[in-house]
Amino acid sequence: MIYVKFILLFMIAHTVSYTVAGAIALKFSKDIYESKNRLCHFLNDMGLKEERKHVEKYFLLAQIVRGFLMGVVLLPLFTAIENLIFILQFIFFVTLMFVYTHISSAAPFLDNIEGYVYFKKEYLQKKSILKFQFEMIMYAVLFGFIITLFMQVFI
Repeated sequence: MIYVKFILLFMIAHTVSYTVAGAIALKFSKDIYESKNRLCHFLNDMGLKEERKHVEKYFLLAQIVRGFLMGVVLLPLFTAIENLIFILQFIFFVTLMFVYTHISSAAPFLDNIEGYVYFKKEYLQKKSILKFQFEMIMYAVLFGFIITLFMQVFI
């Protein structure tokens, strides 16, 4: 039962953190996500109603599934994580999410290691890299705080 609780809390922490960080980032990253001349023209244009509707339709389900999968993968480490003090749990979760879901991801993107290998130079712009890094740091810190708090209160 404790594993089910951990997975559910992990899903909630991920979904809330990802949604909040993304909403904040979208406010100052319209040049990346919106308009005909946006940097990430290969992503759905959040400025177009039809494309935004597609994202809105699948966003929540996608984050729930992602949270579930990431939580399940951590089950073999659950006891070790549970035994960490608050600050070490927080550091573990923040760095886990930033490093594994982002900077060291096997899927290339504009601001991660694989992106530097595979993306054309025209996509590797300093201002967009900084915006993505800020979004991912926001996500990782918020997630780390929420899941660590959940671990202390509910598990």
